[in-house]
Amino acid sequence: MAAPHEPRDDADAPRTEEPASPEAEQDRAASEGSPQDFHSATLRGEDDDDTVSDNPDPKSAAEPDDVIREPGDVEPDTSDGESGEAVRVSRDGDDAPMDAEPTTKKRAALVYNPTKVDPEALRARVSEVAAEAGWAEPLFYETTVDDLGDDATRAALAEDVDAVLVAGGDGTVRAVAEALTSTGIPLTIVPSGTGNLLARNLNLPLDDTDAMIRATFEGKVHPTDTGIARIRRADGTVEEHGFVVMAGMGLDAAMIQNTRPELKKSVGWVAYVDGAARSLVNAKPFRVMYQLDGHGHRLHSAKVQSVLFANCGALPGGVALIPDASIADGVLDVAVIQPTGPFGWLGVWRSIWWDNTVLRRFRAGRRVLERRRDSSVRYLRGSGIELATAPAQPIELDGDEFGEATRIYTRIIEGGLAVALPASHDTSSL
Repeated sequence: MAAPHEPRDDADAPRTEEPASPEAEQDRAASEGSPQDFHSATLRGEDDDDTVSDNPDPKSAAEPDDVIREPGDVEPDTSDGESGEAVRVSRDGDDAPMDAEPTTKKRAALVYNPTKVDPEALRARVSEVAAEAGWAEPLFYETTVDDLGDDATRAALAEDVDAVLVAGGDGTVRAVAEALTSTGIPLTIVPSGTGNLLARNLNLPLDDTDAMIRATFEGKVHPTDTGIARIRRADGTVEEHGFVVMAGMGLDAAMIQNTRPELKKSVGWVAYVDGAARSLVNAKPFRVMYQLDGHGHRLHSAKVQSVLFANCGALPGGVALIPDASIADGVLDVAVIQPTGPFGWLGVWRSIWWDNTVLRRFRAGRRVLERRRDSSVRYLRGSGIELATAPAQPIELDGDEFGEATRIYTRIIEGGLAVALPASHDTSSL
């Protein structure tokens, strides 16, 4: 019988479809209880370090090429899977050459999603504040359907910029942060879009654009953790991407896939409620085998609806999805969601909404939680976790869908991202 802190292991393994590759076959066998297949098909590297390795040269990535990259290389974060293309513009919004004029002054770069901000006003304000601080004219990069921001950021890094500002939705922030991980170059988040998940978890002012722009030039720099997700597709190919808030496999990713874009534009993050309702109709549990880093070689099996891998745990509306998750503790927090019975989902929502968001705030409430035994949501902690399943399940990173995978390995890079904060910003609760 599983210990109280471990997921149940009392459900039959699901029937799986014919695997698409030998790797998918190993992941299927691993999910059904084969330790040998789990370990032989691992995504862990022997020398995993705190960098996202083999990034393509930023200027080369901005041009079409015939380079065939190995599966383990970091793929550009594009909407269609093709090679990314960075786009640089002038202060006035005109096309600008990728090679910037050299300068002896410090220089910042702004990467922004033109559909989420007022480009003209934002470029002008960043230029004004940079000039006041004695910095050179900033470099400006627009995201496109072929570059979510990671290639633009690498292009900026190739110009030896001293700081990067990002303005856009959660997907843009994630892509830019991925490219900046382990570089030491500070990132300033200018809140935009509907979610602002990283900004919320850092307790940043969501309605004071000027304060965040100024933080680039006169604020303080705070080290924060970042996450890395290495995923294997059903065809055996492997990709690696970064995340700053959380990744997920299963129902949460399906919910995002089923959220209607036009509804999200009109009502913001509340649109995910519609996506959840549409996903629950056909939701089916799936079998996983997983191993938590730092816990020896012990394998665990469970039948779940979703598994969340969190760097931090706060959502819009004050919801504490994973209450103990911290963006600065070097630990990956995992939530295994496994409701049972007709009222199982009531237990999940009670745990996430009432228990985490309300009861944990009070001493009496915490005493109630200590006595309660609820297996609908299990919380695990470690430096990383590897999980295998079959058939392939949907994946999401920071609220963006990333297709399907039969295996995922996520880990935390402690202090991997330097974040610029206003000088007076309180970091004691991070």
